[in-house]
Amino acid sequence: MSELGSFDNPVKFKDQDYDVLLQKCLKSAVLFSDAVFAANQSSLGIPVDPDPKKAVKWLRPKEITSNAVFVEGTMGTTDICQGQLGNCWLLAALSCLTMHPTLFVKVVPSGQSLSESYAGIFRFRVRGNRKPRLKTGGIISEGMEDFTGGIAYSLHVSSRPPRMLWRAITASLARSSLLSCFIQAASVKEIGTVTSEGLIKGHAYAITDTDKVQKASEEVLLLRLRNPWGFVEYCGPWSDKCQDWDFIDNAQKARLELAKVEDGEFWIGIEDFSRLFNTVEMCSVNPDSMSGEASDDTATPSWTLSSHQGTWVPMCSAGGSRRYPRSFWKNPQFQVILSEKDVDDYDYGEDEEGEEGDGEDDEEGVVVAPMSKTEKQGEKKKCTVLVELLQKYRRQKDKVHFLYIAFHIYKLQDKPGSLDQQFFSNNRPVARSGKYRSIRSVWRKVHLEPGSYVIVASTYRPNQQGEFFLRVYTKTGNIQGFQDFPCINNYSVMVMSKPVLPEDLFRVQKWFDEKAGSDDRVNAVQFMDLVNSVLEKDYELPLETCRQLIFGEDTGGRGRLNRAQAEKLLTSLRNLQSLSCVRLHGARLAQTKRP
Repeated sequence: MSELGSFDNPVKFKDQDYDVLLQKCLKSAVLFSDAVFAANQSSLGIPVDPDPKKAVKWLRPKEITSNAVFVEGTMGTTDICQGQLGNCWLLAALSCLTMHPTLFVKVVPSGQSLSESYAGIFRFRVRGNRKPRLKTGGIISEGMEDFTGGIAYSLHVSSRPPRMLWRAITASLARSSLLSCFIQAASVKEIGTVTSEGLIKGHAYAITDTDKVQKASEEVLLLRLRNPWGFVEYCGPWSDKCQDWDFIDNAQKARLELAKVEDGEFWIGIEDFSRLFNTVEMCSVNPDSMSGEASDDTATPSWTLSSHQGTWVPMCSAGGSRRYPRSFWKNPQFQVILSEKDVDDYDYGEDEEGEEGDGEDDEEGVVVAPMSKTEKQGEKKKCTVLVELLQKYRRQKDKVHFLYIAFHIYKLQDKPGSLDQQFFSNNRPVARSGKYRSIRSVWRKVHLEPGSYVIVASTYRPNQQGEFFLRVYTKTGNIQGFQDFPCINNYSVMVMSKPVLPEDLFRVQKWFDEKAGSDDRVNAVQFMDLVNSVLEKDYELPLETCRQLIFGEDTGGRGRLNRAQAEKLLTSLRNLQSLSCVRLHGARLAQTKRP
């Protein structure tokens, strides 16, 4: 069987088995009702509208229209229209996805229908233990990233001249990147307002194509955009009914498939686009599509992706930035060995990185500079590596709380192994993601000499709790090994090695008998209640910490603990509490003895 979490063997969300549920519904002739995603207001993430006429009604597709179909023929960008939910960001991402049939069927598996074997249940796949949210106020590129598992980033429209921006967008589309854009609203009140040009502020548009037309002696560069609403279109130059098209011959209009209908899709000149829009959101399916430069080579390159999950645990693996040298070394360390060179010295320039923007810097007047031309002259070839650090579960309900995150890459001279404080005090990183930024992900594409390296993932301040993904893209063949050292705190090692206490064994058995589900496992909430019934009140464990502890166990993708796992963790936490009490008591004694 394929590896758990792969395309052929996806992790079952909340332990739901699609095939089992489908057969159960078909056998009982009862349409599926999802207990995990209930048909009520709480699943939408928005408050109830005070206007009774706008109350949300939950209907099955054929209760809306008797001739409803799931997918008919091929998908197109104009097939998706937004309803009452403020999820234009999600639908703009879906519009982009329809342009790539291979990606679309990975997200929406084929063979699903509203007629044949219909049981009221459908399945969808997203990448990396992430799921799209229905709540309002999302980020377009995050939706595209969750659908495809690609790398998302933003490009400020003002950062490039219009014609250069058009070339970058054209190249990205040619390499199968997903693109969208929006106009920044100055305030919450401005969101949803329509400009004199027919554009909506704070609204997500999909970028579906680029082209050029010849108007007399002038070459006009165009972008095709799509409003997920399916109506309210741009009415400026080169819009559907603009007189500019009267000066274009029929052959060019036929090539562009110009349709003078209100379907949400329209053309706009790059000059006007640069004047009216603020941000382009991109999602690259592979690192080659992130260059933003035109290329005749649109073939899919051969890349190897190595994905790793980790946690920042206070007092263990949350060491903070290099401004905290006594604890920085405790951060999760990931060691990689690069062997095969893939880039000639004349093929690479400056290392590429995401938008720098505002953030916290751990450098005091010194930065890790890219190699100078003189240094490069002595080099022949290097290894191409793209690293992305992405923090998880920071969007909850209507709140967003991103930690300031970054990563650093160090060259190793000796044999692999966890690195201590002395190593980081004596060595500087050869590359880093940039400033610590409060965003979902940071990335950088670098060119490194063959050898062994360690990647350190950290938050700006120590003892901040969180979970993350680390993704490392390398050219196929140039990575020989990868090893991670998620927590190197000696106290934790000592505590985890102690045997299960008899009283904990009894307590867990009783708790499972009363609280466990039909699979004889407990979830994070149940485990939190168990732990907090044992620990002293001053040491109450929050839900997020319990989730991270479960994440560290081998649950087969279920996210629920069996009895043996619960027993081991409970005993470890009790021992850790005892150690903390001893250390705290010792510190107080030392304080009282000072002269």
